[in-house]
Amino acid sequence: MNLLLLRPEDMVAPDEAVLSGRRLKHVQEVHRAAVGEHLRAGLLGGLCGSAEILTLDREHMRLRLLLDAPPPPKLPVTILLALPRPKMLKRILQTVATMGVARLVLLNSYRVEKSFWDSPWLAPDAIHEQLLLGLEQSRDTMLPEVLLEPLFKPFIEDRLPALAHNTRCLVAHPVAEEHCPVALNQPLTLAIGPEGGFIPYEVEKFEAAGFEPVHLGPRILRVETAVTALVARLFV
Repeated sequence: MNLLLLRPEDMVAPDEAVLSGRRLKHVQEVHRAAVGEHLRAGLLGGLCGSAEILTLDREHMRLRLLLDAPPPPKLPVTILLALPRPKMLKRILQTVATMGVARLVLLNSYRVEKSFWDSPWLAPDAIHEQLLLGLEQSRDTMLPEVLLEPLFKPFIEDRLPALAHNTRCLVAHPVAEEHCPVALNQPLTLAIGPEGGFIPYEVEKFEAAGFEPVHLGPRILRVETAVTALVARLFV
């Protein structure tokens, strides 16, 4: 935890908060902080700064806050990600939040198992928890937007055009002719397929929607590795 991330319900005064549970345990066991020490802190959806420990015991910690700095800016990218395996999804959600992705769309694909859509990890609270862990890692306070799109064709044809408007659109595809560009640093919509990649029909639908197929080289990457590699390559 590189940032003590506070929620609105933690606030007991405009500049004071009381914490318990996981975050308190982390401060005691990992930071080994004491009364009078300062920690990096931020308010979810708001500013970053510092928190002075006023009181500390096994049950609660009271903090005085000085939040005066904006969080790091979000990357101007929407990732369209074929729904991965539940265990991988947890890590990807944290990674997306850590890297500052603005929006993540989890969508269906021919190679996505139907059972994945019944995973408890898609519950709003479960997604929220993993995103918070990612924010804590990167000292950010702004949650990415996460959308679920279980129907591929209606999403591509009806909702994607507005979502991708005024952005450059890329679809990662292992057999694409063009190599993935570097350091575009511009608004992007990036589609990443499941293990095994998008099927030809799906790639054709993306191309019809204005997406450029690109590849990362001859090696086939796991989805979680591809997400990190593509975002890092496109935004330096």
